[in-house]
Amino acid sequence: MKKSLAWRSAALFVFAGLGIATSALAADKVVKIGVLNDMSSLYADIGGPNSVVAAKMAVEDSGLPAKGWKIEVVSGDHQNKPDVGVAIARQWIDNDKVDVIADTPNSGVALAVSNLVKEKNAILLNSGAATADLTGKACSPNTISYTYDTYMLANGTGKALTKAGGDSWFFLTADYAFGHALERDTSAVVTANGGKVLGDVKHPLNTSDFSSFLLQAQSSKAKVIGLANAGGDTDNAIKQAAEFGIVSGGQKLAALLLFINDVHALGLKVAQGLTFTESFYWDMNDQTRAWSKRFAAKASKNAMPSMTQAGVYAGILHYLKALEALGGNPHDGAKVVAKMKEIPTDDPLFGKGPLRMDGRRLIPAYLFEVKKPEESKYPWDYYKLIATIPPEDAAKPLKDSECPLVKK
Repeated sequence: MKKSLAWRSAALFVFAGLGIATSALAADKVVKIGVLNDMSSLYADIGGPNSVVAAKMAVEDSGLPAKGWKIEVVSGDHQNKPDVGVAIARQWIDNDKVDVIADTPNSGVALAVSNLVKEKNAILLNSGAATADLTGKACSPNTISYTYDTYMLANGTGKALTKAGGDSWFFLTADYAFGHALERDTSAVVTANGGKVLGDVKHPLNTSDFSSFLLQAQSSKAKVIGLANAGGDTDNAIKQAAEFGIVSGGQKLAALLLFINDVHALGLKVAQGLTFTESFYWDMNDQTRAWSKRFAAKASKNAMPSMTQAGVYAGILHYLKALEALGGNPHDGAKVVAKMKEIPTDDPLFGKGPLRMDGRRLIPAYLFEVKKPEESKYPWDYYKLIATIPPEDAAKPLKDSECPLVKK
């Protein structure tokens, strides 16, 4: 009898110990962040290695390492291929214990990775992919879109140019999920504001020759040629449009997604006068300038941050705030995202603003125009502000949302 009681006591002690160990494992202070983007091709300047710089700055600025947290940042090149992106993400989550994946420029990759992180209960902090479907019909309790989307771009540049008299459009569209979504959303805005879409042409991703596509756009006689592409594709299209004399011939180019890295690569002589929409510019205020100068000192080529790199920083910073509020890392993606939506966002780059139930971070958008060479006073002084778009107008209204998480 005594032996039986002793055995039971020992067993209870062991099980209690296991319970304590399980609890400790459930909410520890170990975090692994994966930055997944294009490291070597047409989107490398807007994301690439400098997004890793932004992620590491967020870890440092969170203050958590000084409080005993162990936080590691790893990176991978998805090569703009959804299957490659998913394979890396699966390896990270299953074998390397990555908790959160950040950046993901390329909407096709982002949509595929979003499905995977939902299945694995990890997290996607999207900053680079533009498709509004990530917070629409393809929304997920495990995915956040922090920086911009095709709805914002369309309702910024598309609406402004149409209202200014650009009432006929022809689109040059990157032939994958992002380009299709951007053309779709911009076409809806153009027609809603009294304009007409005269046609479109789809081009392969990362093409070097836009001559046949530009000739079709030129022959359409549309007042506005909408570039529904990004990165190196946008740069090449703009350069070749100048060679064809398209703008001097009276047609206007609408760079529906333009980054400061594109303007830098093009030079002000070529890029001057382009109108576009962004949610971040390094030279907006004292806070953005101070952070951006720190970033440039660490970044390759001493580049100022793109909108997506700024979003990587802000998204990871808010993620780490949520983990601290939870008292540790529960390694439960949906739980952490729910906490991110619960606590207010506040960072030096985008300021304060809610994180909606559909996963969309509400922030203002800005309509910019590229300065003329003589208007630029110092390095990277490229933009002049034309208009500010309030957060509630920059994001699709929840009443119109296709996101199944939205309760109407």
